[in-house]
Amino acid sequence: MIKVGIVGTGGIAEWHTNAFINNKNSDVIAACDINESRLNEFCDKFNIQNRFSNVDELLEKSNVDAISNATPDAFHKEISLKAINKNKHIFCEKPLAENFADAQLMCDSLKGKNLINMVNFSYRNSSGLQEMCKTVQSGEIGNIFHMDANYYQSWLTSNYWGNWKEHDKWLWRLSTKHGSMGTLGDVGVHIFDFASFPIGKIKKLNSHLKTFKSKGVQIKDYILDANDTFLSMVEFENGAIGTINATRFATGYKNKLELKIFGDKGAVKIEFEDPITEGNKYMISKDTQREIAVKEDKLKWNEISCSPTLTNFEKFIESIIQNKNHEPDFERGAEIQNILDKCFESNKDGKWVNV
Repeated sequence: MIKVGIVGTGGIAEWHTNAFINNKNSDVIAACDINESRLNEFCDKFNIQNRFSNVDELLEKSNVDAISNATPDAFHKEISLKAINKNKHIFCEKPLAENFADAQLMCDSLKGKNLINMVNFSYRNSSGLQEMCKTVQSGEIGNIFHMDANYYQSWLTSNYWGNWKEHDKWLWRLSTKHGSMGTLGDVGVHIFDFASFPIGKIKKLNSHLKTFKSKGVQIKDYILDANDTFLSMVEFENGAIGTINATRFATGYKNKLELKIFGDKGAVKIEFEDPITEGNKYMISKDTQREIAVKEDKLKWNEISCSPTLTNFEKFIESIIQNKNHEPDFERGAEIQNILDKCFESNKDGKWVNV
């Protein structure tokens, strides 16, 4: 049984905890948070007896095998490094760090240590994406020329998520003072991994970030200054080009991702809101194989159903048991973090930058 300690007991920690508790090969035996009332409420809910107000105490006094880092972005490096220094396997919420230098430091700290490390790019949990990636990489749709990826959220325009003006779990994501890198850091990290996972490395990009909400307005201790929308043009190392975009003003959508990839022998596409319940299929078109296109014909897309894949949480526990690291690991997290840094650089300078 792999014994897991949860660091940070906010909303995302409940997802981590449920995943590890419901895995027959793991259990959550300790939790840590600087907010005592939140910590106690969380531990009471999950029947966790070992409660700590700082991570050093948790690492010293609890017998955990692994740490699940569910803290805000600004604390990912500090918490992860402490866990690694104590030879604990580490599962870190995305993004891996606040910048590439910190992410690379986290990767370097793992050298010479036999520790499993993963970052929670949760849309890898989509079996449709996993199988679509294999289709693209097999060459079935030929040489890749173009792609489009979009991430639509609506929690700045809809109450589906609750009123963001009243809850800390949303407000911190709008404030750079509280460690947020805005939409780019929060969901851009997903969409850049999502988009480049099947195609390969991004060579260069041009990105534009925008803050549409009342920039500079303060609610409680939160100054609203983080980006909430971004647009990016990208070119991949294989020569393909495309667009990668995200916004929190997409009325009519809860949390939708879509990816379309076009090659010279066909195309694939996938779209879903929930990666597990809806992301278990993708579409493929090979209409290019017809010799003559009839005007009345509808261009054909065939649905491919996919068997479930292991979630990142399941892969993490399996990795520890098998002593073989699954992806996405810290190296992938650092690669994506470098892309985010380049987006900020491109936005500042208003030009294309090499990745």
